[in-house]
Amino acid sequence: MKNYDVIIVGAGSVGLPLAHRLAVKGVSVGVIDELPSPGQGQNKAAIGGIRATHSDRAKIQIGIASLEFIRRLEPEFGQDVDYVEGGYLFPAYDDKTAQGLQSLLPIQKSYGLNIDWIGPEEVREIVPGIRVEGLLGGTFSPEDGHLSSLKLAGAFYRLARQAGAEFHFETKVTGFELSGGKVTRVLTDQGKFGCSVVVNAAGGYGREIGLMVGADLPVYPDSHEAGVTEPIQPLFNPMLVDIVPDEQSDNYYFYQAKEGGIVFCITPRPKRMGTDRRSTSEFLPMVIPRMLNLYPRLRNIRVRRVWRGLYPMTPDGVPIVGFDRDVEGFFHAVGMCGQGLMLGPGLAEFAAAAIVDGQDFEIFADLSPYRDFSGEELLK
Repeated sequence: MKNYDVIIVGAGSVGLPLAHRLAVKGVSVGVIDELPSPGQGQNKAAIGGIRATHSDRAKIQIGIASLEFIRRLEPEFGQDVDYVEGGYLFPAYDDKTAQGLQSLLPIQKSYGLNIDWIGPEEVREIVPGIRVEGLLGGTFSPEDGHLSSLKLAGAFYRLARQAGAEFHFETKVTGFELSGGKVTRVLTDQGKFGCSVVVNAAGGYGREIGLMVGADLPVYPDSHEAGVTEPIQPLFNPMLVDIVPDEQSDNYYFYQAKEGGIVFCITPRPKRMGTDRRSTSEFLPMVIPRMLNLYPRLRNIRVRRVWRGLYPMTPDGVPIVGFDRDVEGFFHAVGMCGQGLMLGPGLAEFAAAAIVDGQDFEIFADLSPYRDFSGEELLK
């Protein structure tokens, strides 16, 4: 039986950076995933946006930490993940949207986010070709950006292995052994693994893993579709996010990747609950008219491919992070609400310090598995 200090269940957006940060701290780390290679769950379905622009204290601070680490990947670790610091732009074409975005600025700035309201002329300078009719301005956070989710997973996998973490793929967790209320072993279809700490980083299947130790976490996946066009000449740098809902969708967003393709996604209405990841015929007719209305220059570009991924949602749109109160040594890091890619690197810093050094942080109260879930994060 292989023994580790910490076993992470899930080699995805949270598990990979956490494996690296834990191994760097000198603990022995084993990562278990039932898929054949890293990042093959929801990570590879992420479109690549990475931001600290949220309306929640914990997510803002985690997002800032993520961005700080991403900026170090190439100069310090030699890992190129196609990162572009193009910012996030939330345009407004009506008073209600403008007032809503502006009302968030005081709390966003109070938690250290670099964001401000910009007028229509500056919006047009940042995004040449955006629809000008009715444009009132928007909020712009220049330190946000976008990257390749596939390259990021590969980078963290290499860094984790270099630091000493070991990975066990095609290995399915079937249960856990406890002794005196403390987790001691992970049971799998490939045998047992001994440990002192288990991290549940199972993404869309985090609730199922939690139930194995009696923790019923409110994590319920719904599916979102995304697509990418053929590469074209550079048009704009930021991620464009339109938060105005219509009858079929709550919001949509798109950006131009480093190699030139336009990557896009939409939040459908009503939600598509469950774990079905098959692409649908309704996606492109839903998203394309909205994109063309905002940015007409995309009209004659061909779509290269589409795909579908899961958003492991919580009732309030905020992740669930922290130690289980009934099972000693069991740490939850689930319910990323489709934002594991952007939260994972920063969350790894906080979680590793909590697991290894026993540090507590104010944001853990916001993320607690036992918090009141009745609120809602407005920019989830």
